[in-house]
Amino acid sequence: MDFSQLNKARAKSFNDQKALLKKLSKGQTVLCTHCNQPVLLDLTGAEGTKGSAHCAKGCTHIALDLM
Repeated sequence: MDFSQLNKARAKSFNDQKALLKKLSKGQTVLCTHCNQPVLLDLTGAEGTKGSAHCAKGCTHIALDLM
């Protein structure tokens, strides 16, 4: 089996999410690619060790482990 295409897609997704988080951490406004709502960075998770980056509709949601 050839996993090269899957590996490329996974790497692109990871790098896109990393770039989005960098922009959010700098205070820049980032719009969701699906609904054009602003993506919000929430670092005040209920447990204190979880955070997220998400849009209002939930089509973009990145869970973060904070340590």
